Amino acid sequence: MFRRSSLIPLLGSLALLAGTTSVAAQCLPPPRNAEVPGFSLCKDWPAFDDQSISLLSEQVPDPSDTGDGDGTYNLQLAVLDRDSGKPLASYRQPVAFVSDAFRLESVKLDTGRFQLAPQVRAFGVRAGFEGSSRVNPFNQIWLSLYVREGSTLRPVLEKFLAHSYNGEWDGQCAGEGTETTRTLEIAKTRSHGYADLIVRSVSVSTRSEKVGEECQSKSVTAKPVLITLHYDGQRYVLPNGYSGI
Repeated sequence: MFRRSSLIPLLGSLALLAGTTSVAAQCLPPPRNAEVPGFSLCKDWPAFDDQSISLLSEQVPDPSDTGDGDGTYNLQLAVLDRDSGKPLASYRQPVAFVSDAFRLESVKLDTGRFQLAPQVRAFGVRAGFEGSSRVNPFNQIWLSLYVREGSTLRPVLEKFLAHSYNGEWDGQCAGEGTETTRTLEIAKTRSHGYADLIVRSVSVSTRSEKVGEECQSKSVTAKPVLITLHYDGQRYVLPNGYSGI
């Protein structure tokens, strides 16, 4: 049985824990217009104990929209003081994504270890798109990186094609497709003060066909392809085929 004297420190510890929980809860997604499609996110930035990142992206309907949901999406980003929620730096892009037959399906914050210079840490935004054709499946994930410069945020890598899939099949079994996944690694070399980025691409080709009563698939993984992205003083230059459509 707890004595009263031992219960007081315990209650104090619980109160302290509750206070810590309320501070962590400051990372709240920004309010958005519920009448239009959109995304609202907030995520603590592990690289900085006192900072969080918020994202707001809402659809701006196409004036000629016939009801199929086509339109563009704006993008608002902010780095926040984790305790107060006060914006420390921000970025706005009126037309960040176009959503039509190639529809925007997801937007996520990426707080990976994008250490571009000793005092420069980037964060990412990943946008996922899906094609509308059932027999010609098509999807992509774009990665853009942003750095903080005083009270503003600046994109240094835009629409990097981190993942893609395209294929063709008969709607039943027979068909083929190719999936490519790309990862980024921080290089030891630098260009204009920023670390070069090593891109590793891995592609898997799959073919399916009906054999008797069964649908059988065979996949072949190609040898990884490595290239290096260089910063030109404003942004990382993407070669052909490495940028989202």
